[in-house]
Amino acid sequence: MKKILGTLFRLILFGGFIVAGIMVVRTLGFTSRQIAIEAISPIDIPKGAADRLAAALTLATISTNSGIDTNAFSLLDTLIIEKYPLVDSMMEKIPVVPISKVYRWPGKNAKLKPILFLAHQDVVPVEENTIDKWTAPAFGGQKADGFIWGRGALDDKTAIISILEASEQLLSEGYVPERTIYFSFGHDEEIGGQNGAKKVADFFARKDIHFEYILDEGLLVLENSLAGLSQPLAMIGVAEKGYLTLRLDARLPEGGHSSMPPANSVIGILSRAIKRLEDDPFPGKIKGATRALFDHIGPEMSPLYRTLFANLWLTEGIINHQLSKDPSSSAIIRTTTAPTIIESGLKDNIMPTQASAQINFRILPGESIASVMARVKAVINDERITITPQEGIGQDEPSSVSGVGTFGFQVIQKSIQQVSPEVLVAPALTVGLTDSRHFRNLTDDIYRFRPYQVSRQDLRTFHGINEKISEANLATSIRFFRQLILNSCL
Repeated sequence: MKKILGTLFRLILFGGFIVAGIMVVRTLGFTSRQIAIEAISPIDIPKGAADRLAAALTLATISTNSGIDTNAFSLLDTLIIEKYPLVDSMMEKIPVVPISKVYRWPGKNAKLKPILFLAHQDVVPVEENTIDKWTAPAFGGQKADGFIWGRGALDDKTAIISILEASEQLLSEGYVPERTIYFSFGHDEEIGGQNGAKKVADFFARKDIHFEYILDEGLLVLENSLAGLSQPLAMIGVAEKGYLTLRLDARLPEGGHSSMPPANSVIGILSRAIKRLEDDPFPGKIKGATRALFDHIGPEMSPLYRTLFANLWLTEGIINHQLSKDPSSSAIIRTTTAPTIIESGLKDNIMPTQASAQINFRILPGESIASVMARVKAVINDERITITPQEGIGQDEPSSVSGVGTFGFQVIQKSIQQVSPEVLVAPALTVGLTDSRHFRNLTDDIYRFRPYQVSRQDLRTFHGINEKISEANLATSIRFFRQLILNSCL
């Protein structure tokens, strides 16, 4: 027995040496994917740019499913005409749909594919019960303490103003792009983009206009993004999760008086179904855009984390477990399950005969609407629950994953590092929906990025309280879009 145990110990030890050796070799070969880019001297920002953004933020261009205030959008249109006269007079304005704006900046070389920058004018409303919690009025457009405050500062009017500022400046210098550039500023992104971006995309499809790449909103430059990473991280969204809302309905043939409740109430049946979904989340997967993210940032991390990410063949389970602990990191490795609406009952002494809930899923690339529905049915496993896609709510499959060795990714990365040389750049997964999904058939490469450097605390102001952007971020954004235009037209 001792001889057998000794042999077993030596085999285990030998196996450990082999594993350790593989880990060392893989870690040493896990080299940086950052590119060497020389920073450019910061250009002067057009005087009054912050004031023009502040003026745009005073306009309540709110979109909701119940309607849109067209007057606010008309005032924004007037602001653009008055403040950006060269853009207004020298670019072609294409009247695809009312309110949404489409500009064409003709290029010199018709053989080059055009590029398209997307942004949206509309903003979400401000909840009545939060109005008094804002440090500055949500539609006040105030400038204070180096910030410009207001709904739309991060999502997404700063992008519109930055694109216009950069373009106006280049036009004033007599610049003519080598390739044609389009700008499309939708008016209903916050409610799905069906009457804005989708119709613009349909217009481009009818005209057989296809793009070298498309850039939309999505990810940002995040400070303290991950443990073991000290530098700010610029994440370029190379893929976007899909979207599905399922309605769960539970029904019983009889209700009755609350003084004589049945053993299984309809609310209890529905609640248990929701609990099963929450207790059995979709499995985490470090693949696709998320795998590309870790491949790019792993070599830049502290030695321990570098070793972990260099050896995902061995450590994926550990990393998956750690990422699953935080909602933001969990969202990039799995299809998420979010109960958002539940309805039942008429009166406190009546046992209801039906109950319904809406569950929202953000679908990981590699999965599908069909696979999500199949898994939900299997997990709930209750014939008393009917499961149907919610009517009137958009359904979108996950996007394909755009390349990182492409012209589009490389010029975006170059422009970021020329303007902000201190940041790291990596591809990543966009967990929210953007207007770019309507344009998937018009290019092979869609990227989702804004150059604002923010903290995790700042992320909470998206659609929340005290949305604002620093004047420094506005300046960086203008410089980024200027440089991106120039780099795309070399």
